[in-house]
Amino acid sequence: MTAPVATIVGEGAFRYEVDETWARLPDGWSLHEVAAVGVDSRDNVYVFNRGAHPVIVLDREGRFLRSWGEGVFKRPHGLHVAPDDTLFLTDDGDHSVRHCTPEGRVLLTLGTPGQPSPFMSGTPFHRCTHSALTPNGDILVSDGYGNARIHKFAPDGRHLLSWGTCGIDPGQFNIPHNIVCDADGWVYVADRESHRIQVFNVNGRFETQWNTVHRPSALCLSRCGCPLCYVGELGPALSLTRDFPNLGPRLSVLDMSGKVLARVGASRPGLAPDQFIGPHGLAVDSHGDLYVGEVSRTFWSGFWPDTPIPDNVRSLRKLRRLTG
Repeated sequence: MTAPVATIVGEGAFRYEVDETWARLPDGWSLHEVAAVGVDSRDNVYVFNRGAHPVIVLDREGRFLRSWGEGVFKRPHGLHVAPDDTLFLTDDGDHSVRHCTPEGRVLLTLGTPGQPSPFMSGTPFHRCTHSALTPNGDILVSDGYGNARIHKFAPDGRHLLSWGTCGIDPGQFNIPHNIVCDADGWVYVADRESHRIQVFNVNGRFETQWNTVHRPSALCLSRCGCPLCYVGELGPALSLTRDFPNLGPRLSVLDMSGKVLARVGASRPGLAPDQFIGPHGLAVDSHGDLYVGEVSRTFWSGFWPDTPIPDNVRSLRKLRRLTG
């Protein structure tokens, strides 16, 4: 029997073999949609999903380790793994961020669960989207769907400052959808509907912006070697441009000046192994392998309004980095 031909995506030094069957879940389990993915210091993968088991933990080979979070999370959206392997989980349906142990014990809750702040009030939170840590352990939260703010908290949860207003000028936001912070304290915000990544210092001073991305949704930074920024980009939002090529959905690899080093994925959305529909969560392990979570059900009707969502529409894939 002839072995199936592997699907290779990417370009140049950033080429990957697609593994769509990497995750091995217990019989009858479904991820439904994967909003966020994170990797700990042992390359275990945390899958924050909208199925019945919100946090599913897999090892690097995709073997199931444990699950938790049932009955706790209303609408999973963002996940950040801290240096000590604890997790910050952002729930935009619950307007809260929970700091948890790897086994699911809640250490700290930011925001009042179930109680949003007034729409566009600037106060935490109204459908917050993601979180990051500064080098000294302060907590950054992007407050993106009902606010246009970045909030900064002390490790004990005290609110320190906020920045940003709604708009398209530097320092303003049109859905701050994701946030990461590097080892030097520079803060990178995926300003999704402005098609840019804005860069700030740790206290919110605007430094620069990268305009080489289309609707940036997922962000993650490389964990070793040369620093890199990986971006998951969504496809066109308007029906007029849905069939336009080279606008996403896709992944992009950027250096830390915003220069595009590689595009990963086909030029149009679809179900083929080299295509994406809604790349929403992204993580990279110590080997350079990528884990891509998708909210394909959310975006399906935008691309194919007259076609029912397939039962097997994808939610999670591993992209194994090719070397040599």
